[in-house]
Amino acid sequence: MPPATPDDLFAYFDTLGVAHVTHQHRPIFTVEEGADLKAALPGGHSKNLFLKDKKGGLWLLSALGESAIDLNAVSKLLGVPRFSFGNAELLLQHLGVTPGSVTLFALINDPDRRVTLILDEGFFAHDPVNFHPLRNDATTAISPGDMLKFVRALGREPIRLSFDAAGQPTRIEPGAPPAHVLP
Repeated sequence: MPPATPDDLFAYFDTLGVAHVTHQHRPIFTVEEGADLKAALPGGHSKNLFLKDKKGGLWLLSALGESAIDLNAVSKLLGVPRFSFGNAELLLQHLGVTPGSVTLFALINDPDRRVTLILDEGFFAHDPVNFHPLRNDATTAISPGDMLKFVRALGREPIRLSFDAAGQPTRIEPGAPPAHVLP
């Protein structure tokens, strides 16, 4: 089955009742490249890391762009072998996107749930939160609550981590309310 398109994603949002706004822009491949565009868009902006552990487990770490992340500390906290970055072939095979377009929304292309989601708790201090809509030439904004609704509608419960200034993670217990819910 071919990977979902941005239009497929937006149609899925509509069926879930997820409000979304998309802004078209030049292709962005790194957080640094998009600094000017992000400054013009409100909310928390994401960086998304497609990772593979030493035993072949696949992971998507979705975090605020400004969050420091110590990947070795994350793997130790989760009790998994050391992380490396997943290659382009694995990324396309399991999330249906290409390098530079990695996004939490690509989980729509992983119906077998081979990729485990690690979610930065910092997103809950922002509204909206922004991700690429399966391509890196646009940014789609949704609420943090709708972000969780989307993830859970795919039959997933993310591993929620909070990161300190040095990138050290703390696990947020499953079922706990977001630490920084906006009023």
